[in-house]
Amino acid sequence: MNDIIKEIESAQLKAEVPSFNVGDTVKVYAKIKEGNRERIQVFEGTVLKRQGGSTRETFTVRKNSNGIGVEKTWPLHSPNVEKVEVVRYGKVRRAKLNYLRGRVGKAAKVKELVK
Repeated sequence: MNDIIKEIESAQLKAEVPSFNVGDTVKVYAKIKEGNRERIQVFEGTVLKRQGGSTRETFTVRKNSNGIGVEKTWPLHSPNVEKVEVVRYGKVRRAKLNYLRGRVGKAAKVKELVK
């Protein structure tokens, strides 16, 4: 039974998964359906967390829109996520950046990782 589930899940994995980590600023190109039309909407923000594994892996992105914090969580291997593009790499020391939710302005920034 377990082998059957693993086989089905492995068939649903995306071939190319972008390498990004917590703290990175990313652009998520998501497919949006409006009636019978389909378009791509870009959501740019900081990655707060990545969790799960295999086909169930999700990531949460937070951005500030008109002074209000907006968070969205996407499955990494979803067909609705067209692509994930890394804008800049962040230098962080923890796996989940929940502390950013309570911060505003410059305090909510993440230092850039210089390679």
